Order: sequence, then C-alpha cells, then structure tokens
Amino acid sequence: MNSRLGSVLLSLLMSASVMAGEYNLTVDRVEIDTGDFVKDGIGYNGASPGPVMRFKEGENVKINVTNNLDEMTSIHWHGLILPFDQDGVPGISFPGIKPGETFTYEFPIQQAGTYWFHSHSGFQEPDGAYGSIVIEPEGREPFRYDREYVVQLTDKHPHSGDRIMRNLKMMTDYYNRDQQTVGEFFSDVSENGFMNTVRDRMAWGGMRMMKADVEDVHGFTGLINGKGPDQNWTGLFEPGERIRLRFINSSAMTYFDIRIPGLDMTVVQADGNNVQPVSVDEFRIGVAETYDVIVRPKDEQAYTIFAESMGRSGYARATLAPEKGMEGSVPPMREPARLTMADMSGMPGMDHGSMSGMDHGNMDMSSSGDMSGMDHSNMGSMDHSNMEGMDHSNMKDMDHSGMSGMDHGSMAMGTEEKSDPFYAKGSGLMPKAANGGKFLSYADLKAQDPLYEVREPTREIELRLTGNMERYTWSINGVKYEDADPIRLKYGERVRFKFVNETMMTHPMHLHGMWSILDVGAGQWNPIKHTVSVQPGTTVYMETEVDAPGQWAFHCHLSYHAAAGMFRKVIVEGGPESTQAKTDVIAKDGGEV
Repeated sequence: MNSRLGSVLLSLLMSASVMAGEYNLTVDRVEIDTGDFVKDGIGYNGASPGPVMRFKEGENVKINVTNNLDEMTSIHWHGLILPFDQDGVPGISFPGIKPGETFTYEFPIQQAGTYWFHSHSGFQEPDGAYGSIVIEPEGREPFRYDREYVVQLTDKHPHSGDRIMRNLKMMTDYYNRDQQTVGEFFSDVSENGFMNTVRDRMAWGGMRMMKADVEDVHGFTGLINGKGPDQNWTGLFEPGERIRLRFINSSAMTYFDIRIPGLDMTVVQADGNNVQPVSVDEFRIGVAETYDVIVRPKDEQAYTIFAESMGRSGYARATLAPEKGMEGSVPPMREPARLTMADMSGMPGMDHGSMSGMDHGNMDMSSSGDMSGMDHSNMGSMDHSNMEGMDHSNMKDMDHSGMSGMDHGSMAMGTEEKSDPFYAKGSGLMPKAANGGKFLSYADLKAQDPLYEVREPTREIELRLTGNMERYTWSINGVKYEDADPIRLKYGERVRFKFVNETMMTHPMHLHGMWSILDVGAGQWNPIKHTVSVQPGTTVYMETEVDAPGQWAFHCHLSYHAAAGMFRKVIVEGGPESTQAKTDVIAKDGGEV
C-alpha cells in the first residue's frame, strides 16, 4: 500500500515538474467591450488581452497554441531571445498555424523582465490578439518592491484593422480629427504675425502636409488591461508599499505619455533589461516598448494612472487605491501637439520654399537647397497628415550627415534650452512633464549591468526611414518590403545601424531575435532594448551583437506602417549548421508575413 502510494506521489510530482513549463493557449473570436463601444475581435483563451504568462529564467517552456479561427494565425514572443524557428513570424521563421491546428512552441527562457506576445498575422494584433509576459529572474532583483501589477496599454478602435488600412490607403487623413481651424489661423497671426503665418501655411500647403498629423489614427479608446477609462481598472495597495508597475504599450499606432499625479516614478527597467534607477514625473512609452517603474504611495488615497496619447487625441486611465471603488481625479488632456518646421529643417537639401505639389521621388536632394526665403523662427506649428504629392520614397541624393538628430557618439548635452538629443531641436514633439518636472529621455537610460563587452562595430548599415503619405506607403531606403532584398549579417559580427528618419512620423523600430544596444553616449553603459523609437528629422544609432543565426524580422512596430512596407527580412549567415538547415526548410515552406 505504501509502495503504491509512493508510486502515485512520484508520478504526480513528475507530472507537476513537466507541466510547470507547459502552457496552453487558444486563439479565439471574442467580444471586446471598451466602455465606449463593443466590437468583435480576436483574443487568447477567450479574452482580450490574453493571460499574463509567467515564466522563470532558466526553465524550458512548451506552449501549445490551438487556432480556433477560420484563418491562419501566429504568435510572436516580443523581445524574447529564442531560436529563430520559434519566433512566430509567418514566411520568415515558420509557415504559420492553420485553422483547427495546434502548434507547439518550445524554447529556453534566457532572460528576465517584462515582455509581451502578439499575433504576427495580418491585423490580428490591433484586433485584440495580444497578452503580457512576466519572467522572474534566477537571482534577486537589484531593487525592492512589495507587490506588482502589469499595466498593458492599447488603442482600441471601433473599426477593424483591415478597414482602417483600407481607409488610410483611400485618404491618408481619414482618421485625423484635429484639423486646423480658421480660429487657429487668427491665433497664429496674433502670436507670429500675418506674413509669417501665411508663409507657414503656404509651406505646409505646398508640401501637401498638415502640422496636426502627429498620429495617423484618431477615434480610439485607450485601454489598460482591457478596461476603458470609464471601466477604470484598479490595483490595490497598502500605504507605504513599494509597487512595481510593468508598463507595456501594445498599441497598434499610439504613443502614450504616462504620469501618476501625486506620485514620483522610479524607472528601473526598459524593454525587460534593468537600468540604473531614474526618478521621473512622466515618461513617453513608444509602441511595443516596456518600462518598469517603482512607486510608493504613502497616503491612503486613490491615484490616477493617466496615459495621454502623444497627439492628445485620446487617453487611457486606471487607478491605484487602498480600497475598491475609490477613484482619483482624471486630469484634463493638454493641448494637441503641433509639428513645427524644425521637424523638417534637420533634413539638408530640402528647399521648403519651392515644395509645391512636388514628388520627392524625383527630387534632386542636393545639399544646395535654400530655405532663406522663409522665416522658420516663428513657425510654431505645422500640419502633415495630408502629404499628397510628397513622395519620400527615393531621396537617394539627400545628405543626411547634418541631420539635427545628430551623431550620438559625439553628443553635446547642452542645457541652454533643456533640449532632448533624441528630438529635433525646436520640434513640436519635444516632451514636457505636465507638472514642469522631469520627463524621461533615452539619454537618461544607463544599463544596470553591461551585457556585452565594448568593441568596435564591424560595419555600419544606414537605414533611411522613408514614406509617401499620398499613397500611404512606408519604406526603408525608399524600397517597400515586397521589393527589397534581405539585410544580410554575419554570425559573430557587431553591426552599427544608423536610422535616419526622413518622414514626419515617429517610428518604433523592432529587430527580432537580437538585442539592440541604443547609443546614448554612455559607452559600455548604453541601454539594451528590443524597440528603438526614431523621431522625425533625427538620426539614431544602435549596435547589434549578431549572435542569433537564422531569419528574423526587422520593422516599424506601427501596425499600418509595417503593413505598408516599412519592414525587412534579416538573414544571419553562419553559425551552427543545424540552424542553416532549418532556414532552408522555412524558405521552402513559404508563408506570408
């Protein structure tokens, strides 16, 4: 009897050991209620967002994904370092998951921190197919906290992703609800003078652009953990506790500026990697980025987590409170951001005085472009969502060496205008904390522990971020994904990527499978990220230790920009022979990205 009981217990223990690293996910049609509207969408295990998946550093995970849809699907484990054939990008790392089939992902957990997962098929992600990942470290964290919450943001729109893309193709400013008014014209005249205001309007009219186009898609409801502002997701605390908030931006298109009025935030992690603590009043989280912050509410009151879109077209809201039902006040949204001529002035060779109706695809972008006929000093705003007739797709002769985004290897961190080196000087997008305090900059991020040894890059690859707003096409180096050759890297090299943003939009660039070492001028303490945000008119550098053989995706994480062509396949040549064999199999199987 004892022997049989012992056998049963041993069997149960062995089963528990196996199941500890085994997870099941279903991909389902779901109903999404935002508090403003209800829509059909896609989720995991019957809900959107999907579950918080919790892993432990050092374990091997097995994730069974069953497709209950009537279309192909996939799951990409955003920011996770894993074998390329487990990365979940149809047509690059695997063929995809057919309707009714179950695909099993298996990979080791080689990191800790906050990450997320989402579909990489069509527009399933903006339609609701996303969830969060929390990975506990093998050892102790370098910071203390008493409790934690995932705070996962998204921008839920009443239209489906397919419909949004069709409308943007038909009319690029279809969703722009923040057009300039006659009243704003007279306000600008009062502030800047009649002639300067007329010049400003003529310049932007000539470029078929609008200074209000900070965001492509308005009309969304901001959600936190699947709850709209009126539904008010709430996390409880005891006064005096240290609370870790794991912020994840799972939006299709929206950057959020985040603050918690009445509380200081200490940033301790960026994109899953520990950073030297930075105390801030507010921070901007790009699409696909994650930030972990520590807050310590000492009073027995409710605090509002307020996430305001970068273009001030919407917001998400949640609450930290000692008891359920308590609410803090919701701040009013600030005035909408306006782009300025500074966003374009960082692009040498662009003669804004004679840009009427031009096609930039055939422009001679020599460095002799003259802007002397325009007084840019008083052009406080610009308008860009209507870039009809403006084709950035072939700016081959543009001299990027003088871009105002600068070479961060020789950054001058002057404090005269409290400028941010990762924004064009005088940019209408320059962030400011609502309370006048500290706003987080990439320049503030320093690695807690260097992950790589400092060494010179093997080579530099320039990636110009380009686009044509009239046709709503987005590209890299003037070439859309379907027309582009892959970027080929060699296993073991260190590559320096130079991003030159020639567009008026902010692009969060995400390289799959390998870490991105963002150059903030801190040498070995440069932060490690998986998504790097590149502002209009700026140049940003990152380095990559090419240590992951196989085929990988590299793209802008704005859903409709990636779909419109700002996407590349990266092939890492060399490495283990078994990996090369798998690459050949994937290439033969095909599939769609």
